[in-house]
Amino acid sequence: MSTRQLAVSPEAARRKVLLTLKKFSYLIAMVPLVLPPLLLAAGQATDLVNLFSWGVPVVVFGIIPVLDMILGKDSLNPDEDVDVPAMNKALFYRVVTLGWVAAFVVLLVWSMLELASGTFSVAGGIGWVLSVGIVGGLGINVAHELIHKDSKLESRIGGFMLSLVCYGGFKVEHVRGHHVHVSTPEDASSSRYNQSLYSFLPQAYVRNFINAWKLEAERLKRKGHKALSWRNELIWLYGISLMGCVAFTVAFGWLGAAFFLGQSFVAFTLLEIVNYLEHYGLHRRMLDNGRYERTTPEHSWNSNYFLTNVFLFHLQRHSDHHAFAKRRYQVLRHHDIAPQLPAGYAAMIVVAMIPPLWKRIMNPRVEAYYRGEEHQLAS
Repeated sequence: MSTRQLAVSPEAARRKVLLTLKKFSYLIAMVPLVLPPLLLAAGQATDLVNLFSWGVPVVVFGIIPVLDMILGKDSLNPDEDVDVPAMNKALFYRVVTLGWVAAFVVLLVWSMLELASGTFSVAGGIGWVLSVGIVGGLGINVAHELIHKDSKLESRIGGFMLSLVCYGGFKVEHVRGHHVHVSTPEDASSSRYNQSLYSFLPQAYVRNFINAWKLEAERLKRKGHKALSWRNELIWLYGISLMGCVAFTVAFGWLGAAFFLGQSFVAFTLLEIVNYLEHYGLHRRMLDNGRYERTTPEHSWNSNYFLTNVFLFHLQRHSDHHAFAKRRYQVLRHHDIAPQLPAGYAAMIVVAMIPPLWKRIMNPRVEAYYRGEEHQLAS
């Protein structure tokens, strides 16, 4: 064995141990699914059910950011030749994501049963819908992982998850729209410099829905089919949403409809807030030939905080995802040149909801990125 091999071996062994520990850390992503029942049990034990019904946002946006700072960052990348092939084949990582969706279906029905049982006051019920909606928003992140995969099972389960929160168009627009036009004015999911969250959200809701229909209509037209046909994927996805809403309404009356639509609204709003912060102020420059420059790691805001990365299936390694959209979450890489957020997504979502604070923190970072070419800030 050469001296070089001896020097590398301890590092390779260390990396293998850390990757194994991280593998099972992804089970942390299942925690949101058990938060509502745990918080309900705590509320019943303390006779504070209506207070604890608001517990999920407290945990996700209050406790998680604190733990993020305590646990610190993780910039470990798997070795492309040694680790990645085995990690891609490991069934564990797929079971976690597919199991997540199955568990959410159970949670959705159980949560409605609890709401219908009269457990909560009006205020408590609102907190309960908000809490379940936040879990659904995290479920959209799971769907995001699945819809990028070639496997029909994973892609369809991802679409089904999106239907449970009435946002089936994301399956089409995100893959065929956002990934093509990211960080350009043509992309509804890329926020501009100095744009507030509350200006971005209405635009995102409408343009993402419309763009999804346009993209699907164009796909069908190329194949010689009409947009309004059974071949339209969006009709199936929104059809599932409609059936879900009807089922909840038939079973639980107006309360069932309010719950299903309410948790959906919270879920897809959380998604769009994440979209807002992922590319804020970063854009691809227009080249002399009239085309935009190639998407690079510098066109996405990243974060290496360990806890939110395993909590969100490495969504915060967003640059690598845009460079290689089909890469599985467990092998996404950190890039040193990618712009870094000052905190994890959980904390930055709260900051984004306070526009003056967001601009005070983020605008200087965007301006530093474009130092020397300030004219780009108006693009």
